[in-house]
Amino acid sequence: MENFWRKCGSCKKEIGFNVVYQACSVSSCSKFAYCSVDCWDQHNPIMNHKSAWAEERRSPRQQDIVHATPDAPRRIIVNQTSASANEQEVLIVASKLKQYIKDKYDMNTSASVMDILSHHVRRLTDQAVSKAQTDGRKTLMDRDF
Repeated sequence: MENFWRKCGSCKKEIGFNVVYQACSVSSCSKFAYCSVDCWDQHNPIMNHKSAWAEERRSPRQQDIVHATPDAPRRIIVNQTSASANEQEVLIVASKLKQYIKDKYDMNTSASVMDILSHHVRRLTDQAVSKAQTDGRKTLMDRDF
């Protein structure tokens, strides 16, 4: 069993149990722990965060950590995204399309355009994938469209 909770994301110094550490305020970086604000400060310019700060947190107590043993059952959480949820997602970068239409035609674009355009992109993609599969390929290429 280890005598520390984690290692610092910058200097690799050990961060003990039940001690104060620093974490990045950006959600994608919050999994890293830093032993001091100086170590967090080294991380910030590398990750190029626009407005981030170091959040002071406390590491868990050693008795609160449950170490899994090879004999213990593992809990696996599976992401359950259904095909119908993916069918509703917008596939078009709205800001880029709106800017293109504004620059080229001097027109505004309704939000409902993104849904119908995404539907057309899905239909064209389904047809192209079918063609690639018919050709025996697992790579979708421009010629399939």
